[in-house]
Amino acid sequence: MGRSAKIVVMMLLPIMLSACAAIDDSKPITYTDDRGVSSQPFPKNYRTEVLAFLRTYLNDPVGVRDAVMAEPVERVVGGRQRYVACLRFSPRESDGGYREPRVRGILFVDGRLDRIIENAVEPCAGVAYSPFAELEKMTR
Repeated sequence: MGRSAKIVVMMLLPIMLSACAAIDDSKPITYTDDRGVSSQPFPKNYRTEVLAFLRTYLNDPVGVRDAVMAEPVERVVGGRQRYVACLRFSPRESDGGYREPRVRGILFVDGRLDRIIENAVEPCAGVAYSPFAELEKMTR
């Protein structure tokens, strides 16, 4: 192969490789079997998963007050059907005091805890809370 042929191949190689790496926009990249707006499975162990998550989420999980939680309900979040468990609590601050209770949404994908929604006013509207004593009794 001559020098000019090698240069042509080297110039065409990136173009050929980019054609192989074309992304199919009809299928978004996801790490779960995301069924979009179709029905999601109910998160069976949601209380246990929420407690385990909050143990790492809260700076100090000891001394939480006024903890209540709503059973997961299906809501559309980000255009997708998801189960959301709503939680309201007052964590102890670093100065030992307490603020007003915080409302958080715990988002589940495919029956597993996915993430927390910091501002959960809309997805948690109209839910029925019940005491969440396990959170108030949590230790380090």
